[in-house]
Amino acid sequence: MPAMWWWSDRRDRAVLGFTQRGTAGSEGRYRGRNLGAHVEDDPSAVARNRVAVRDALAELAGVEPATVTPVFMNQVHGAAVRVISDPAALAAPSEPSDAIVSTVPNLALFSLVADCTPVLLADPRAGVVAAVHAGRPGMLAGVVPAAVAAMRTVGAERITAAVGPSVCGRCYEVPDEMRADAAAREPVSASVTWNGTSAIDVAAGVVEQLRRERVDVTWVPGCTKETDDLYSYRRTGTTGRFAGVVMLLEALPE
Repeated sequence: MPAMWWWSDRRDRAVLGFTQRGTAGSEGRYRGRNLGAHVEDDPSAVARNRVAVRDALAELAGVEPATVTPVFMNQVHGAAVRVISDPAALAAPSEPSDAIVSTVPNLALFSLVADCTPVLLADPRAGVVAAVHAGRPGMLAGVVPAAVAAMRTVGAERITAAVGPSVCGRCYEVPDEMRADAAAREPVSASVTWNGTSAIDVAAGVVEQLRRERVDVTWVPGCTKETDDLYSYRRTGTTGRFAGVVMLLEALPE
């Protein structure tokens, strides 16, 4: 199997990783492991790509692929959080959300991105994990703190975070007014492009929010616009989606 992961980790009862584009899977403008089902890629190719990621995650976790259930969000650049504490809830239609929290083992939670910031959260000891999609609107709306709060509501105490690759603060050019608005709410997010124009560093804003919440952060390097190994709408326009994915494992017998 071609290399699946840009970065991955095992944290006690949690496995987490950020996929990379690769060359196998979809073709044409979506070449690689496109996981987005809403971007006009061949649906059968997307389905195969999602199975490949599920299988790779199962391998990381040391479980059978058939025991892993992928869970995707209906992402809308907001701050709504979906909480799953009962597997039966998966049968219900998914309301729009940009964060998903789970206390159920073997649910693979996906955050799909192509410049936005994927955030993976875990408290393995408490048995709580979360995946977050943080674009500029979501970061400013507080989707990351909302996810942390939802995790604490269901028992999380010692949360760690992995902040994945996204478009960097030198490449995310925006109008002056947009940067000023972001800076008024998250000053650290104000940035400047390589050409000296206004920009926003969404990931920096996310990291600052996590630190205010007393969450230990691993910030994974990588700018989507600067590498073809990740999908980037800013670089190519119509394109696929890579993912941040996290899964809670069954507790070991004591």
